[in-house]
Amino acid sequence: MIDRLRTERPLTLAPKVLALGLILFALLYVLFITKPLGANTGNWRTTSSGSAVHDFGTFLSIVLDSITFAGLLFIVASGFALIFGLMRVVNMAHGSYYLLGGYIAYEIQQSMTGQGFAIASTDVNTWEWVLPLLVAAACIAVVGLITQQLFLRWNQGQDLRQALITIALSVIVADQVIAHFPRAGQFQVGGGNAVSLTWPGWLDDRINLHIAGVEYSRARIAMFTIGVAVGVGLWLWLYKTRTGMIIRAGVDDQQMTSALGVNIQKTFAIAFVVGSALAAVGAVVGSSQGNVSSGQDGQWLLNSLVVVIVGGMGSIFGAAAGSVLYALVLNFSGSYLPTSGNECCTQYSIVFTFVLIALVLAFRPRGLYGRDG
Repeated sequence: MIDRLRTERPLTLAPKVLALGLILFALLYVLFITKPLGANTGNWRTTSSGSAVHDFGTFLSIVLDSITFAGLLFIVASGFALIFGLMRVVNMAHGSYYLLGGYIAYEIQQSMTGQGFAIASTDVNTWEWVLPLLVAAACIAVVGLITQQLFLRWNQGQDLRQALITIALSVIVADQVIAHFPRAGQFQVGGGNAVSLTWPGWLDDRINLHIAGVEYSRARIAMFTIGVAVGVGLWLWLYKTRTGMIIRAGVDDQQMTSALGVNIQKTFAIAFVVGSALAAVGAVVGSSQGNVSSGQDGQWLLNSLVVVIVGGMGSIFGAAAGSVLYALVLNFSGSYLPTSGNECCTQYSIVFTFVLIALVLAFRPRGLYGRDG
């Protein structure tokens, strides 16, 4: 028996040592080893910017881009995590709700400003950005409520059937978006063309950080601030209100919660409404910083799945941690993979997303903050 334990101990330590070694190498590679691509042909050490020691300003910008993008990821993924954690429903229509919410907000802003396809930020005030967000969130909340009441309530606990239903709804919503949006601007009605909301004018500025000469976008800081506000709001709701306590109890033990006389179906409806509305809020923020177009539903569904898998099911803290890790890996791999030629190697950055998932699940099968249940 003792000999068996002695032989198993190195085998269990080896993967951990290997993983820690890879993480340490990645840190050293980014901080010290890489060098900027010059006139000569690149090799495994050359990147577009060079090491953090060589070009700290670029390194700091990538860190800030990752953290602010994590705020957007959290807004969208926290709604997905709320539904998944409580109802055990993988809402495959979450990305389509993002898509529909973004187009609804765009149409509202267009009707308020009347400026056409491209609106200068100086022509948009705060109310002309906030109202589209509120309208889009309300509309998608209603869509989420209808989805839960008509399609999911009657087959609670049938995971495969619910997944297939939400996949069907996702396809229907995405097709209807392509058929009917955008309705304003220079395009003909429909087509799912890429459109963007416009941030309020006071966000169209850059802040001098007085560090390595870096000036950073005020709009991206606002994106991160909104993500933090959503996180604080969810924490207060889930941990400081009776409804939140019921939701957390339902996550831990649905049957016992129902046995205590709690209307669990009402709790499910509230969770679905809030989770769906958060997809629309994320869409408004994301399409203000970038754009919204057909095809992004699948992209944002995948983003939400990765965040929940890494962070752990049913945990707001897990969604926050997963968002930060995912954003850091995505941005740093895209910026610091070797640039050895026109065909290598930054296009492989998406692979590191799956490396992140594999590493987390290898040591924390339920995610960073997941619990046995």
